[in-house]
Order: sequence, then structure tokens, then C-alpha cells
Amino acid sequence: MAMNPSTSGDGAGRAATGNRPIAGLFSDLWRETTTLVHDEMELAKVELTQRVSDAGRGAGAVAIGGAILFAGVLVLLGAAVAALMMMLPPQVAPWLAPLIVGAVVCIVGAIALRSGRQRLKARNLAPQRTLESLRQDRQLAREHLQ
Repeated sequence: MAMNPSTSGDGAGRAATGNRPIAGLFSDLWRETTTLVHDEMELAKVELTQRVSDAGRGAGAVAIGGAILFAGVLVLLGAAVAALMMMLPPQVAPWLAPLIVGAVVCIVGAIALRSGRQRLKARNLAPQRTLESLRQDRQLAREHLQ
């Protein structure tokens, strides 16, 4: 067996807790750190894929819901304008009825858009489990180094 120049035959350079050389301990540390980083990256990939998939489904639902609502609103808008025109004085009915109906529709649309945008915010896409796992790993490493 070849001797490492930094160690002597009297056991110097060996770990205090056993007969393993320090080089072996560093090798184990490197291998386990590499495995940990690889596992964390795999977790991040899985979690990001899941978050992006959820966001895609949310965006699709918003788009489909918006298209259906738009078609329905167009039909109802015509009926609402016609009904409101019958209630308003004839001299202002042609311009005031569509204005009132349009304003109400815009308010409802703004509320729907706000709801859809909240579901698509970037913070909802962050890989929370991976970030928490990395925080725990960092804390554990700090504790072992002290």
C-alpha cells in the first residue's frame, strides 16, 4: 500500500472517530453532496413541471371561459340594450342604453381578469418544496460544520 506523503505510519491523518483516512471522508462527503444536489435538481424539475402544468391548465380555463362568456355576453348585451332603451327617454335612449350596459360589462370583465391574473402570478410557480428542502439542507450543513 502506498503512503500518502501527508500521512505517516503512526496514524496521523486518520479521522478521530475511526480508522478511515481523511481522504476517504472527503470522498464520501463529495459523493453524498453530489447525490444531494442531483436529488434536489430532480425534485426541482418535477415540481416546476407540475407548477407549469397547473398554470397551463389555469390559463386554458381562463381562455375557454372568456370565449364562452364573450359569446354569451354579446347576445345578452343586445337584449339588455334593447330593454334599457324602452325604459329611457327616447331622445337619449340610443346612446345612453349602450353606454350603461357597456360600463357594467367592463366592470364585470375587469373583475374576471383580475381573478385570472392572480392564478398566474410568478410566486405560484416557484418550487416551494425544493426551496424549503434547500433551506433545510443548508441548515443541516451548517450544524455539521460547527
